[in-house]
Amino acid sequence: MDILSIVLIIFGVLELSNVLMLYLTPQTRRGNGMGVFTAYEKSKADPEVHAMVTYLIDWVAGTKLIFIVLLIGIIITGNSTTKVFTIIALIFSISTFFTRLYPEIKKMDREGQITPRGYSKTLYIMISIFIVVFAAALVIYLINFHNA
Repeated sequence: MDILSIVLIIFGVLELSNVLMLYLTPQTRRGNGMGVFTAYEKSKADPEVHAMVTYLIDWVAGTKLIFIVLLIGIIITGNSTTKVFTIIALIFSISTFFTRLYPEIKKMDREGQITPRGYSKTLYIMISIFIVVFAAALVIYLINFHNA
């Protein structure tokens, strides 16, 4: 099994655990659960707002599930070129965190809307690690491919 498949499997397993958490225990503060947002608990006071929040959580989980199933198909049937472009697509799509989501969560963190404080920095590090691992796997694969 090549390095790209291994990295894709690990990422898929991590994402699956996040999907299960979002579907089964969205209020948790673990695994990027919604419990880190103080607004999640506050939304329960307004059934209409909480229904929308729950819908959006399920929407995110469902979207992640689509990615996981696509990754499984790519891992099983994809050739090396498909896997290379999958890694590149993941690097690009995950990098968008820094343009939209990170500024928002950093602001919420600064304003005390996130528990524990500093969680935005944790997410920054985690997302950066994903990108670095994908990039490293891609470089290792391409070096091995070139030397083969």
